Amino acid sequence: MITSAQNPKLKLIRTLQGGRKGRHEHGAFVVDGIRLIEEALRSDWPFRFVLTSDSLNNRGQALAAQLKAKGVEVEPVSEQLMKSISETETPQGVLAVLEQRAFPLPAHLDFLLILDSIHDPGNLGTLIRTAAAAGVQAVFLSPETTDAFAPKVVRSGMGAHFRLPLLSMSWDEIKRSTNDLHIFLADMYGEVPCWQADLRKPLALIIGGEAQGVTAQANRLADQTIKIPMPGEVESLNAGVAGSILMFEVIRQRR
Repeated sequence: MITSAQNPKLKLIRTLQGGRKGRHEHGAFVVDGIRLIEEALRSDWPFRFVLTSDSLNNRGQALAAQLKAKGVEVEPVSEQLMKSISETETPQGVLAVLEQRAFPLPAHLDFLLILDSIHDPGNLGTLIRTAAAAGVQAVFLSPETTDAFAPKVVRSGMGAHFRLPLLSMSWDEIKRSTNDLHIFLADMYGEVPCWQADLRKPLALIIGGEAQGVTAQANRLADQTIKIPMPGEVESLNAGVAGSILMFEVIRQRR
Protein backbone atom coordinates (compact mmCIF):
# COMPACT_ATOMS: atom_id res chain seq x y z
CA MET A 1 0.00 0.00 0.00
CA ILE A 2 1.18 3.52 -0.85
CA THR A 3 1.38 5.61 2.32
CA SER A 4 3.88 8.32 1.39
CA ALA A 5 2.92 11.56 -0.38
CA GLN A 6 6.36 11.43 -2.03
CA ASN A 7 5.61 8.20 -3.87
CA PRO A 8 6.60 8.54 -7.58
CA LYS A 9 3.10 7.56 -8.75
CA LEU A 10 1.52 10.32 -6.67
CA LYS A 11 4.09 12.83 -7.90
CA LEU A 12 3.25 11.87 -11.49
CA ILE A 13 -0.48 12.30 -10.83
CA ARG A 14 0.07 15.79 -9.42
CA THR A 15 2.16 16.70 -12.46
CA LEU A 16 -0.52 15.45 -14.86
CA GLN A 17 -3.20 17.35 -12.98
CA GLY A 18 -1.06 20.48 -12.92
CA GLY A 19 -1.23 21.53 -16.55
CA ARG A 20 -1.00 20.80 -20.26
CA LYS A 21 2.82 20.84 -20.26
CA GLY A 22 3.09 17.95 -17.79
CA ARG A 23 0.52 15.88 -19.67
CA HIS A 24 2.30 16.52 -22.95
CA GLU A 25 5.74 15.66 -21.57
CA HIS A 26 4.57 12.40 -20.00
CA GLY A 27 2.06 11.48 -22.71
CA ALA A 28 -0.55 10.64 -20.09
CA PHE A 29 -3.60 11.98 -18.27
CA VAL A 30 -5.64 11.26 -15.13
CA VAL A 31 -9.12 9.72 -14.93
CA ASP A 32 -10.98 9.80 -11.62
CA GLY A 33 -14.02 7.69 -10.75
CA ILE A 34 -15.63 4.34 -11.51
CA ARG A 35 -17.71 5.23 -14.55
CA LEU A 36 -14.92 6.90 -16.50
CA ILE A 37 -12.49 4.08 -15.78
CA GLU A 38 -15.15 1.57 -16.87
CA GLU A 39 -15.49 3.51 -20.14
CA ALA A 40 -11.72 3.46 -20.65
CA LEU A 41 -11.58 -0.29 -20.01
CA ARG A 42 -14.53 -0.91 -22.36
CA SER A 43 -12.73 1.07 -25.05
CA ASP A 44 -9.54 -0.97 -24.57
CA TRP A 45 -7.65 2.22 -23.70
CA PRO A 46 -4.03 1.73 -22.56
CA PHE A 47 -3.57 2.08 -18.77
CA ARG A 48 -0.36 2.91 -16.94
CA PHE A 49 -1.63 2.11 -13.47
CA VAL A 50 -4.67 2.36 -11.18
CA LEU A 51 -4.84 3.37 -7.52
CA THR A 52 -7.62 2.24 -5.18
CA SER A 53 -8.58 2.96 -1.57
CA ASP A 54 -10.70 1.25 1.07
CA SER A 55 -13.75 3.40 0.23
CA LEU A 56 -14.20 1.53 -3.06
CA ASN A 57 -17.73 0.08 -3.32
CA ASN A 58 -18.69 -3.33 -4.73
CA ARG A 59 -18.93 -2.04 -8.29
CA GLY A 60 -15.49 -0.47 -7.95
CA GLN A 61 -14.00 -3.66 -6.50
CA ALA A 62 -15.39 -5.63 -9.44
CA LEU A 63 -13.80 -3.08 -11.77
CA ALA A 64 -10.45 -3.43 -9.99
CA ALA A 65 -10.65 -7.19 -10.43
CA GLN A 66 -11.33 -6.78 -14.17
CA LEU A 67 -8.36 -4.46 -14.51
CA LYS A 68 -6.04 -6.89 -12.75
CA ALA A 69 -7.28 -9.70 -15.00
CA LYS A 70 -6.32 -7.54 -17.99
CA GLY A 71 -2.80 -7.15 -16.60
CA VAL A 72 -3.22 -3.55 -15.40
CA GLU A 73 -1.17 -2.62 -12.34
CA VAL A 74 -3.63 -1.89 -9.51
CA GLU A 75 -2.15 -0.62 -6.24
CA PRO A 76 -3.86 0.34 -2.96
CA VAL A 77 -3.33 3.80 -1.49
CA SER A 78 -4.31 5.15 1.92
CA GLU A 79 -7.68 6.89 2.16
CA GLN A 80 -6.04 10.15 3.19
CA LEU A 81 -3.73 10.16 0.17
CA MET A 82 -6.58 9.27 -2.21
CA LYS A 83 -8.49 12.31 -0.96
CA SER A 84 -5.41 14.49 -1.40
CA ILE A 85 -4.91 13.55 -5.07
CA SER A 86 -8.55 13.34 -6.16
CA GLU A 87 -9.99 16.56 -7.58
CA THR A 88 -13.60 15.48 -6.99
CA GLU A 89 -15.58 16.54 -3.92
CA THR A 90 -16.47 12.96 -3.03
CA PRO A 91 -13.75 10.58 -4.29
CA GLN A 92 -15.02 7.14 -5.31
CA GLY A 93 -11.85 5.38 -4.26
CA VAL A 94 -10.34 4.71 -7.69
CA LEU A 95 -8.09 6.80 -9.92
CA ALA A 96 -6.21 5.85 -13.08
CA VAL A 97 -3.36 7.19 -15.17
CA LEU A 98 -3.95 6.53 -18.86
CA GLU A 99 -1.75 6.87 -21.92
CA GLN A 100 -2.58 9.64 -24.36
CA ARG A 101 -3.53 7.90 -27.59
CA ALA A 102 -4.36 9.44 -30.95
CA PHE A 103 -7.22 7.94 -32.93
CA PRO A 104 -6.58 7.82 -36.70
CA LEU A 105 -8.72 10.15 -38.78
CA PRO A 106 -11.29 8.48 -41.04
CA ALA A 107 -10.30 8.25 -44.70
CA HIS A 108 -13.36 10.23 -45.81
CA LEU A 109 -14.19 13.31 -43.75
CA ASP A 110 -17.61 14.94 -43.92
CA PHE A 111 -18.43 16.12 -40.38
CA LEU A 112 -15.77 17.79 -38.22
CA LEU A 113 -15.95 20.08 -35.20
CA ILE A 114 -13.34 22.85 -34.77
CA LEU A 115 -13.20 24.43 -31.31
CA ASP A 116 -11.59 27.83 -31.06
CA SER A 117 -10.91 29.80 -27.87
CA ILE A 118 -13.03 27.51 -25.68
CA HIS A 119 -11.60 28.14 -22.22
CA ASP A 120 -14.30 26.84 -19.89
CA PRO A 121 -13.66 23.14 -19.07
CA GLY A 122 -17.36 22.40 -18.64
CA ASN A 123 -18.24 23.82 -22.06
CA LEU A 124 -15.36 21.97 -23.69
CA GLY A 125 -16.35 18.67 -22.10
CA THR A 126 -19.99 19.21 -23.12
CA LEU A 127 -19.00 19.90 -26.72
CA ILE A 128 -16.82 16.78 -26.87
CA ARG A 129 -19.61 14.68 -25.36
CA THR A 130 -22.18 16.06 -27.81
CA ALA A 131 -19.79 15.54 -30.72
CA ALA A 132 -19.51 11.85 -29.81
CA ALA A 133 -23.30 11.58 -29.52
CA ALA A 134 -23.90 13.35 -32.85
CA GLY A 135 -21.46 11.19 -34.80
CA VAL A 136 -18.84 13.88 -35.41
CA GLN A 137 -15.81 12.18 -36.92
CA ALA A 138 -13.15 14.23 -35.13
CA VAL A 139 -12.69 17.32 -32.99
CA PHE A 140 -9.90 19.75 -33.86
CA LEU A 141 -8.76 22.03 -31.04
CA SER A 142 -7.12 25.33 -31.93
CA PRO A 143 -4.00 26.53 -30.08
CA GLU A 144 -6.22 28.99 -28.15
CA THR A 145 -8.47 26.24 -26.72
CA THR A 146 -8.13 24.56 -23.32
CA ASP A 147 -6.45 21.13 -23.24
CA ALA A 148 -9.05 18.44 -23.90
CA PHE A 149 -7.33 16.11 -21.41
CA ALA A 150 -7.45 18.46 -18.42
CA PRO A 151 -9.15 16.67 -15.49
CA LYS A 152 -12.31 18.84 -15.45
CA VAL A 153 -12.75 18.46 -19.21
CA VAL A 154 -12.36 14.67 -18.99
CA ARG A 155 -14.97 14.49 -16.22
CA SER A 156 -17.36 16.69 -18.15
CA GLY A 157 -16.89 14.60 -21.30
CA MET A 158 -18.31 11.55 -19.49
CA GLY A 159 -16.32 9.02 -21.52
CA ALA A 160 -16.53 10.73 -24.93
CA HIS A 161 -12.73 11.08 -24.94
CA PHE A 162 -12.53 7.34 -25.57
CA ARG A 163 -14.78 7.44 -28.65
CA LEU A 164 -13.44 9.95 -31.17
CA PRO A 165 -10.21 11.66 -32.28
CA LEU A 166 -9.38 14.81 -30.28
CA LEU A 167 -6.52 16.62 -31.98
CA SER A 168 -4.75 19.78 -30.82
CA MET A 169 -3.61 21.42 -34.06
CA SER A 170 -2.07 24.59 -35.42
CA TRP A 171 -4.20 26.67 -37.76
CA ASP A 172 -2.04 25.60 -40.70
CA GLU A 173 -2.71 21.95 -39.85
CA ILE A 174 -6.42 22.63 -39.47
CA LYS A 175 -6.51 24.35 -42.84
CA ARG A 176 -4.71 21.47 -44.59
CA SER A 177 -7.06 18.92 -43.02
CA THR A 178 -10.23 20.76 -44.05
CA ASN A 179 -9.37 21.70 -47.65
CA ASP A 180 -12.22 19.60 -49.07
CA LEU A 181 -14.85 20.72 -46.55
CA HIS A 182 -17.22 23.68 -46.41
CA ILE A 183 -16.40 25.61 -43.22
CA PHE A 184 -19.32 27.04 -41.24
CA LEU A 185 -18.59 29.48 -38.43
CA ALA A 186 -21.16 29.90 -35.67
CA ASP A 187 -21.81 33.59 -35.04
CA MET A 188 -24.74 35.27 -33.29
CA TYR A 189 -24.78 37.82 -36.17
CA GLY A 190 -24.24 35.19 -38.86
CA GLU A 191 -25.27 35.57 -42.48
CA VAL A 192 -27.73 32.66 -42.57
CA PRO A 193 -30.01 31.07 -39.93
CA CYS A 194 -28.84 27.51 -39.29
CA TRP A 195 -32.23 26.10 -40.38
CA GLN A 196 -31.69 27.62 -43.85
CA ALA A 197 -28.01 26.72 -44.33
CA ASP A 198 -27.27 23.56 -46.30
CA LEU A 199 -25.60 21.37 -43.68
CA ARG A 200 -25.88 18.18 -45.73
CA LYS A 201 -22.63 18.86 -47.61
CA PRO A 202 -19.26 17.70 -46.18
CA LEU A 203 -18.49 20.31 -43.55
CA ALA A 204 -16.55 21.50 -40.56
CA LEU A 205 -18.29 23.55 -37.90
CA ILE A 206 -16.33 26.17 -35.94
CA ILE A 207 -17.53 27.01 -32.43
CA GLY A 208 -15.86 29.81 -30.47
CA GLY A 209 -15.99 30.84 -26.84
CA GLU A 210 -18.89 33.12 -25.97
CA ALA A 211 -16.71 35.55 -24.02
CA GLN A 212 -14.13 36.47 -26.67
CA GLY A 213 -15.54 34.86 -29.79
CA VAL A 214 -13.27 33.30 -32.38
CA THR A 215 -9.79 34.29 -33.49
CA ALA A 216 -8.89 36.03 -36.74
CA GLN A 217 -7.53 32.70 -38.04
CA ALA A 218 -10.95 31.09 -37.58
CA ASN A 219 -12.65 33.95 -39.40
CA ARG A 220 -10.25 33.63 -42.32
CA LEU A 221 -10.83 29.88 -42.54
CA ALA A 222 -14.63 30.14 -42.62
CA ASP A 223 -16.60 29.98 -45.88
CA GLN A 224 -19.87 31.09 -44.29
CA THR A 225 -21.22 32.30 -40.94
CA ILE A 226 -24.43 30.85 -39.51
CA LYS A 227 -26.56 31.86 -36.56
CA ILE A 228 -29.15 30.28 -34.28
CA PRO A 229 -32.37 32.33 -34.43
CA MET A 230 -33.36 33.39 -30.91
CA PRO A 231 -36.82 34.99 -30.68
CA GLY A 232 -36.46 35.29 -26.90
CA GLU A 233 -34.72 38.16 -25.16
CA VAL A 234 -31.28 36.73 -24.42
CA GLU A 235 -27.95 38.03 -25.64
CA SER A 236 -26.37 34.70 -26.50
CA LEU A 237 -26.15 30.99 -25.69
CA ASN A 238 -23.08 29.49 -24.08
CA ALA A 239 -20.71 27.60 -26.37
CA GLY A 240 -21.79 24.17 -25.12
CA VAL A 241 -25.47 24.79 -25.82
CA ALA A 242 -24.95 26.59 -29.15
CA GLY A 243 -22.58 23.93 -30.45
CA SER A 244 -24.95 21.14 -29.41
CA ILE A 245 -27.88 22.74 -31.25
CA LEU A 246 -25.85 23.16 -34.42
CA MET A 247 -24.41 19.63 -34.37
CA PHE A 248 -27.86 18.11 -34.09
CA GLU A 249 -29.19 20.43 -36.79
CA VAL A 250 -26.59 18.78 -39.05
CA ILE A 251 -28.02 15.39 -38.07
CA ARG A 252 -31.62 16.56 -38.60
CA GLN A 253 -30.90 17.81 -42.10
CA ARG A 254 -28.95 14.73 -43.13
CA ARG A 255 -31.72 12.40 -42.00
